[in-house]
Amino acid sequence: MQKLTLALTLAAAAAAIALSPVQAAGNVARGESKASMCIGCHGIVGYQASFPEVHRVPMISGQTAQYIAAALEAYAKGERKHPTMRGLAGSLSSDDIADLAAFYAQHGGPSTAPAAAQPSGAVADLLKRNADACMSCHGDNFSTPVAGKGAVPRLAGQHADYLYVALKSYQSSHPLHGRGNGLMQGQVKGYTHAELKSMAKYLASLPGQLKTEPQARFRFQSAKAP
Repeated sequence: MQKLTLALTLAAAAAAIALSPVQAAGNVARGESKASMCIGCHGIVGYQASFPEVHRVPMISGQTAQYIAAALEAYAKGERKHPTMRGLAGSLSSDDIADLAAFYAQHGGPSTAPAAAQPSGAVADLLKRNADACMSCHGDNFSTPVAGKGAVPRLAGQHADYLYVALKSYQSSHPLHGRGNGLMQGQVKGYTHAELKSMAKYLASLPGQLKTEPQARFRFQSAKAP
């Protein structure tokens, strides 16, 4: 399979790579009891955020626990600057973060995913710019991060509009929506917005393990006629 630069570049899209891992193992049951602050956005299929532009919120059910924890820690520390997420993450203890990470990670599917399909010629050309930087961290299907590479997210099947917004955030120094990861800032530096959008669309088209798991308060059942 042709090696792609996509994952490290689009690791930006899903989020910061190699952030500090959670220190303690989380508890799924405790995480479920703490998820009320999350389900209003991440527990509704198709829910859209409007800042910094309209996009679907990322699917976090089935994401790796290590990555979820690292992303929350980055918001709490200000490395990620989205105001809502910073406020929520800043209120969490390290145990809260570990529990939430464990809860959302256990929604995932099998530990493996189908091999990634080859991109179109135009997208493949974009991905060659940083050859060998992708699959070595995210796996050859962009859904099974390689062990020992830090808090690397699953990317396959993630919403394209979210991936695009996240990628652009690494190019931005905006105090409210920039992301301060130096590695990812370097990876996305040479791409235009149109190129980032094309790569995000490719990643979103791949089969993966990410999904939105509707929580109990958002599960509606049709009433049966008497």
